Amino acid sequence: MIKDKSIWIRNVYYMLSYAFEILKKNNYEHIAREEFDHIQDLFAEILYKGVSAQLKRGLHREYVGRMENLSVLKGRLDIRGSISNRIRCQNMLCCEYDELSENNRFNQILKATLSLLLHEKSVSPIRKAQLKQLMPFFSGIDEINLHTIRWNGLIYQKNNQAYRMLMNVCYFIIDGMLMTNESGNYRMTTFSDEHMNRLFERFVLEYYRVHHRELSPNPDKIEWDICRENPQVIDFLPTMQSDIVLHWNNQSLIIDTKYYTHSLQRHFDKATIHSANLYQIFTYVKNLDIENSGRVSGLLLYAKTDEDISPNLTAIFGKNRIMVRTLDLNQNFSVIASQLEKFVEEIKS
Repeated sequence: MIKDKSIWIRNVYYMLSYAFEILKKNNYEHIAREEFDHIQDLFAEILYKGVSAQLKRGLHREYVGRMENLSVLKGRLDIRGSISNRIRCQNMLCCEYDELSENNRFNQILKATLSLLLHEKSVSPIRKAQLKQLMPFFSGIDEINLHTIRWNGLIYQKNNQAYRMLMNVCYFIIDGMLMTNESGNYRMTTFSDEHMNRLFERFVLEYYRVHHRELSPNPDKIEWDICRENPQVIDFLPTMQSDIVLHWNNQSLIIDTKYYTHSLQRHFDKATIHSANLYQIFTYVKNLDIENSGRVSGLLLYAKTDEDISPNLTAIFGKNRIMVRTLDLNQNFSVIASQLEKFVEEIKS
């Protein structure tokens, strides 16, 4: 099976399918059985299937503001524009109105991403041919400057929920671009550590949400366990936002997921756990366990890399257990699921 950044590309699809439930539906299910040489090839197939399905339903339309000179009033009258028309001896009304249009930000992002993939060398000719079949449906959609996209400004409603997964895939692709080359064309990197880290975190969270709702898996905000008599101090402290917290009876397990090309740091040829990671999970555990009961544990979960040494240890700090484990993503998915189940056994034991 082809690997990209030390992870089987097929397993990247499985992680995406947990992160975005829609990928488990029948329009996408055959993708899990295909081989992909590059991660962009996988994304091209997902976008082709997703956009094709969206075209059958119709591209998302939303109201877009228009201003036009008309012989009859439509919408709101723009006084200044109408007076300007009269000065120029034009017997026209300047009208402002809203019109349902496919030429909105969602479809502009889709068009830009499809265009990028068509110029990406790592996308196979077969999939480029598929993507070309979609482009005529976007002929009325404007080109956009990729650097002006405000991803957190995209608002999802009931009628555009299918775009949520498509926009996330577009984000992974567009955000993975390099600077433009000499000819002004965009080039893309492979799947970066930052992208993989976000996907890895989302995958682990959604896996437990699907299979272990009884553990109430959520990314919880942890409050600082400090004296409240000086509240202004709180304003200067960083927010503690955990990746995942599992709860079972009176036990809690804080999981902090990490994906690095190198899961260990080296100092004078000695391999150690990243100090910032250990300090972080230690701080989370101690501040959540305000009663110092020992019923709060921490887990640093690394994605396994090609390094010879993989962190795998358990230590007791005071009364609290902190574990460091690796999840090998270069295996059949059933084995990956089995590894995740072992962490559940630890909190329930």
